[in-house]
Amino acid sequence: MSATEKMTPLHIHQVDIEPAGKRVMVAEGTNLLDAARQAGVEIVASCSGIGICGTCKVKLVSGRLSPLTPMEEDTLTKEEIAGGLRLACQAEPLSHVRLDVPQESLLHTQKMQFEGLEQSRSMDPAVIALDLNLQGPSMKDLRADITRVDDELLNRGYPHLRASLQQLHDTSKSLREGNWQARIVIRPEEGASYLVAILPSHSAMLGLAMDIGSTKVAMYLVDLTTGGTLKAFAVMNPQIAYGEDIISRISYANRGDAERLQLQSLLVNGINQAVAEQLRVLGMDASQIVDVVAVGNTAIHHFFCGLPVEQLGRAPYVPVVSHALRISANEIGLRAAPGTQVYLPPNIAGYVGADHVSALLASQAYFDQKAGLLVDIGTNTEISLVMGQRILSCSCASGPAFEGAHIQDGMRAAPGAIDRISFYDGKPVVFTIEEKPPVGICGSGILNSLAEMLKAGVLDRRGILIGQNSAGKASFTLVNAAHSGHGREIVITRKDVNEIQLAKAAIRGGMRTLQDIAGVADGEISAFIAAGAFGTHLDTGSAIRTGMYPDIPEERFHQVGNAAGVGAKQMLLSRAKRLEAEEIIRRVEYVELTVTPQFTPFYTEEMFFPET
Repeated sequence: MSATEKMTPLHIHQVDIEPAGKRVMVAEGTNLLDAARQAGVEIVASCSGIGICGTCKVKLVSGRLSPLTPMEEDTLTKEEIAGGLRLACQAEPLSHVRLDVPQESLLHTQKMQFEGLEQSRSMDPAVIALDLNLQGPSMKDLRADITRVDDELLNRGYPHLRASLQQLHDTSKSLREGNWQARIVIRPEEGASYLVAILPSHSAMLGLAMDIGSTKVAMYLVDLTTGGTLKAFAVMNPQIAYGEDIISRISYANRGDAERLQLQSLLVNGINQAVAEQLRVLGMDASQIVDVVAVGNTAIHHFFCGLPVEQLGRAPYVPVVSHALRISANEIGLRAAPGTQVYLPPNIAGYVGADHVSALLASQAYFDQKAGLLVDIGTNTEISLVMGQRILSCSCASGPAFEGAHIQDGMRAAPGAIDRISFYDGKPVVFTIEEKPPVGICGSGILNSLAEMLKAGVLDRRGILIGQNSAGKASFTLVNAAHSGHGREIVITRKDVNEIQLAKAAIRGGMRTLQDIAGVADGEISAFIAAGAFGTHLDTGSAIRTGMYPDIPEERFHQVGNAAGVGAKQMLLSRAKRLEAEEIIRRVEYVELTVTPQFTPFYTEEMFFPET
């Protein structure tokens, strides 16, 4: 090879991405998923781009792409291939290409659950605001700036002030700019008053509570003086572009420190941006956030803190840390006042995190001395059986089917998603979120569909579909192509049914295992608490009919919304609630289902639907 040939640059190709209207130049060998990420277009990739989930479909409008891969041939239907659909993670541009990203492949806003049922609140925050009106220095009063503040604290019964060099600088400047009037926020503890923030007089003192889920992040801006919630909002977890399930994200993070820190930065920056937008509406600033409580599953907890996650991806799934943490907000890049700390409650185990502890805290009023179940269904489902002071907890690998992954026409709970059906004259009638034209089926929709299909006799207890569609494959058509929002029929396939059978068998099998260990029959369950977005929007009757929930009177079921978020707010407003959460951990007996002999036979039995 000549010297000239050695210096020849790689071929660079332009990729135009519609309907986002984005353009990016990439080197040959870059797949379309990475190209979209470089362009800032977030395409769903539930398997983190290894080619097995089929969620990153894009349509080639013009240009040339690399040949179909075996994974694409296995995942895409003949009709999809004929229509120009490709998997973004498998296809590479060979020329200037123009792509169209279908609505169901975009990481668009999902219908999110951030509200929860709240009990009465107690006010005992970890930080205190004091309005200062100090005398300035004079030739007769030569005390240092911070000494003036310290003396005022001592006069009010608070211990000596402790502050960083940067805080000393900011305090001196703020006192002079405010003519020696200011609001000081301190965190009294262990014989010292730690400086959190120095604010203009009578400024609002804000707290931020967060339930950081795998799919969405629910956030609450709270007035720490009154306890009122100023703004409750939710955004998609931006990490979802690197895998809808936690294992895919762990696999990506394990490529190296850069990838792990990239996921942390992606999450924290997404939170910062969302909070900044809400503060702008309120006419406030991030410097007024003086305390933060964050809950999430154990892996999300580690991602948020920037901790290693490799050990969570393989048995015995041990976390780096399980006890409660208090870390500097600035240390992890979270925008807040200089001295703000983030409180993270303890985790129970590798796959039962602080979010479940928070949900247990918020649900205490529903439990009596009898037996109660708390269930938060998701890609990973956490279950607790509460019997007075005893709590049995487990985690079920229920998979991402209820998030729409591994379902042929599955999608998240977004506009146009089918969320329930009814049969009229033997034919299905679908109902969608926001009454938009149907483009797919969300998790609650597919479970409701299976329940109605069982009732209508088009599905038997083994999961066998009765009837075939025009392609000759075992499937049931919910919407024909002429009435869908994308011009393709929407179906439930035998494989889709099997995915739900696997998920519901894991969930119900986990419940039955805990009940068997404790000797609790279904009829003895006095309260069934369904927490989280899926549990809130799921039709209880459908869950009972498909066998995912125990067959008990419906009045015993309570759909409490985002209990984890409610618990996070309680801990933000009360130090006593933080101690209560840490006490809950001491009562928990974690049950590892993979080594519990009862689980496998229960799981096998629950693969079948109940007799109708």
